[in-house]
Amino acid sequence: MERLLYSLQHELFDPRTLVGAVCLGVVFAIAALILAGLVRRAARRVAEHLSDVAGLAFASSLGQVFVYVVALILYAHLIPELRSVGTALLAGAGVVSVIVGFAAQSTLSNVVAGFSLIMWRPIRVGDRVHMSTPKGLVTATAEAISLGYTILRSSDEEQILVPNSTMTSRIVIGQNDKGQRARLSGG
Repeated sequence: MERLLYSLQHELFDPRTLVGAVCLGVVFAIAALILAGLVRRAARRVAEHLSDVAGLAFASSLGQVFVYVVALILYAHLIPELRSVGTALLAGAGVVSVIVGFAAQSTLSNVVAGFSLIMWRPIRVGDRVHMSTPKGLVTATAEAISLGYTILRSSDEEQILVPNSTMTSRIVIGQNDKGQRARLSGG
């Protein structure tokens, strides 16, 4: 019995043993969950003081993904058997990312355009914009700006969902809620 307790104490966090690797995996998973929860909680507290939370939501999601990725990398680096697997996975991830990038070009262009709309804010939530649609020239108010789409509400209360790549590639004339000209986007 004493020998079993002694071996458990020494193997419990030894990354070279199966028991140690599993215990360390549980510890890293719990730590990542706690840190990601703290990122979410901090974002909610900051969101109470902001009028436009689109950028904060993106930063919060990015921070949570970063926490999980760092935890996984540290765990894989700590376990000797996972070091070679990690190298192979990294090479495979590079190939997969190129394939996914080609398959999702339009989606990724919307995300990149959404990121630029959120960061540089040529149009803000509440701004009025004039843009050409299949129905002709429309004046609408920006209701929401996300990473993929911008939601506009026209003067006749129709909701217009515009891909962000369209918002950044066309000339959109915008006015803020005070009637002043907003910065122009597009080109």
